[in-house]
Amino acid sequence: MGAVVMQERRPNLTDPAVLDALAHPLRLDVLTFLGSEGPATASQCARAVGDTPSNCSYHLRVLASHGLVEPDASGDGRSRPWRATITGFTTDAVDPADAAGAQELVAASVELDHHLTREYLRGRDQVPEPWREVDAHAAYGLALSPSELTDIVRRIDDVVRPYIQATRQDPPDDAEHVHLTINAFPRIAFRRAR
Repeated sequence: MGAVVMQERRPNLTDPAVLDALAHPLRLDVLTFLGSEGPATASQCARAVGDTPSNCSYHLRVLASHGLVEPDASGDGRSRPWRATITGFTTDAVDPADAAGAQELVAASVELDHHLTREYLRGRDQVPEPWREVDAHAAYGLALSPSELTDIVRRIDDVVRPYIQATRQDPPDDAEHVHLTINAFPRIAFRRAR
């Protein structure tokens, strides 16, 4: 893997301009790549996320203008690597007037999740068998109160947090970047159907 291990830095993002900048699936993917793999050039980011170097360069500059990435000193003068300045983020204290920006960010994140899942399924037959045997998709219909859901999400986060690629100190040699997504929300249509 060879990634540079970072100290965990998960700011609570509330600035509408930052939320707007992140409400783009490609920017989220580039930020995730840099946070997981360490410093990379626009060309390396483009190969990782399936885009062009010039487009990735533009998106890197947008992310940099909001302090989410910055140039990395590891460049040799000809290459210009970038590095993530955060290992994740929350949007917990968004002003209700700015809630639309946070919702657009979540929508972009969900769009990216769906894209990554489709890409994985398209190429799943090329994935080594040990990984195909452990990939997972699970959905559950739960009966929960808001406080119970809060508790479940917190407990899942406690289990997952030690394995975050950007901050993990001791990954085994056969470790790969794994995309894990958790969605949890009430099914409003079910309520209307009662």
